[in-house]
Amino acid sequence: MDMTQVHEIAKRLVASHGSKAEAEAAQKLQEAESQADAAAAELWRRVRGALRDSKPPHES
Repeated sequence: MDMTQVHEIAKRLVASHGSKAEAEAAQKLQEAESQADAAAAELWRRVRGALRDSKPPHES
């Protein structure tokens, strides 16, 4: 899966879950790992990373 698809999934998660999008991706990752689905787990790791990268840095 290319990064364009990963970012599209991340964008859809934000649209449907708002600030809880990263938590949703983490839950999907945990489900994939518990089912020993390595491909799905890698996808959700990438989506979670994309969500983290898209957050604005915290201001002091």
